[in-house]
Amino acid sequence: MTRESHIERKVCEAAKRAGWLVYKFVSPTQKGVPDRFFVRAGRVVFVEFKAAGKKPTPLQARQIEKLIDQGMEVHVIDSVEDGARLFAG
Repeated sequence: MTRESHIERKVCEAAKRAGWLVYKFVSPTQKGVPDRFFVRAGRVVFVEFKAAGKKPTPLQARQIEKLIDQGMEVHVIDSVEDGARLFAG
């Protein structure tokens, strides 16, 4: 199984090569927020990284839904290929 840290590192590298700004999302008072957010040309994308085949925890799923309810783009990525496709070009 591919580890979450490996997927996150490789996707972040690909996004940077494609011109995205890449930020670690840390919110001490709000647990379960997505791992990273990416910014390019007015587009903001939040990503929760998971090991291959894994799903967000119930808390993470609630935080993702809150962001989506506010009109934000949020993805759960569990493979390097899916992440690289999201941030290509």
